[in-house]
Amino acid sequence: MSDIEESSSSSYESIGSSDDEEYLNMLEERVIPKNEHYLEHTVPQYNDGEFIQHFRVSRQVANKIGDGFKNSEYFKYQSGSNDKISAISQVLIFLWFAGHQTSSFRDVGDRFNLSISSVYRIIRRLIYFLSNKAPEIIKWPNAKEKQDIERDFRKKQFPGVIGAIDGSHVKIDKPQNDPDSYLNHKHFFSIQLQVVCDNKKKIRDIFVGYPGSVCDSRVFGTSPLSDTLAEKCGDYYILGDSGYPCLRHLLTPYKDRGQLTTVQRNYNYKLSSVRYKIKHCFDLLKQKFRQLYHVKLRKIGDIVNFIRACCVLHNLAIDDNFTYEENAEVNLANALPEVPYNEEEVERVDLDGIIYRNFVANNVL
Repeated sequence: MSDIEESSSSSYESIGSSDDEEYLNMLEERVIPKNEHYLEHTVPQYNDGEFIQHFRVSRQVANKIGDGFKNSEYFKYQSGSNDKISAISQVLIFLWFAGHQTSSFRDVGDRFNLSISSVYRIIRRLIYFLSNKAPEIIKWPNAKEKQDIERDFRKKQFPGVIGAIDGSHVKIDKPQNDPDSYLNHKHFFSIQLQVVCDNKKKIRDIFVGYPGSVCDSRVFGTSPLSDTLAEKCGDYYILGDSGYPCLRHLLTPYKDRGQLTTVQRNYNYKLSSVRYKIKHCFDLLKQKFRQLYHVKLRKIGDIVNFIRACCVLHNLAIDDNFTYEENAEVNLANALPEVPYNEEEVERVDLDGIIYRNFVANNVL
């Protein structure tokens, strides 16, 4: 599928297409007053907490991104109302857009005293700059990190675990091409995002781009992780919900059809009590970069790379003191595995996975 893991170069080079120019010209027909000197006068007065509240990452992280962007092929001075726009200013403009759910190009232009076409170009440059940082920022844990991660999960009474996997739907507007494939089982248009996170909610693997109608199991089965999971995990494994196949290195809950044993119920209970990390990872990701609640971009390629860019930002800012609400509440008294909406997609049977799950349930937990 061409949109999946789409390379940035071809999409970035098409930034000046006639369709885009026509669309932007239409948006700019209405001229309204804009904020002046917001970056120059207001932002420097923010304390650390206010800066994170407005730009969703710390000032230190923003400056680090700005330094990298300035030295990259993507940076070009953008003309503003009074002067050229610096690299760090362009980074802040992008962060504002990514961090505000209702923010449109016009909203960003009003706040930063820019034309809509200037905002569009800045946002696209930062999307592809950050998206291309994914291989160096989103990495599978090394041997030492695996030991530290496993030790923390072991304290939560589930040894051997180095991560949790799940998918999340990122809402988009109705696409022009093949819209039905993007309509998910919750009846809105979306892009699928598959993530593996560790005990600290840091993203360790990402696969993004499938239309929303595709189930978690099929997304996983076609992702690079499906082929490399055994090599990456070694003696360890990750945890998933019942939307995934049970494999030697991906353990899932027992399906509850009313006949589970005490051992199996205990296993499901403990798995649910640990796997919530991935739910909280998605909570943190979307509450920081609220544009992910409903991405306003038009092109699928831009949307895919924007989602990846936000995941890169998530990892860069993982140690920031950002307060978020944990929406993924886990009721441990009634911890039940999630039921996939299409169980036919997860009927893949892996005997090694079944045997190892039974071993863990009976001898480890």
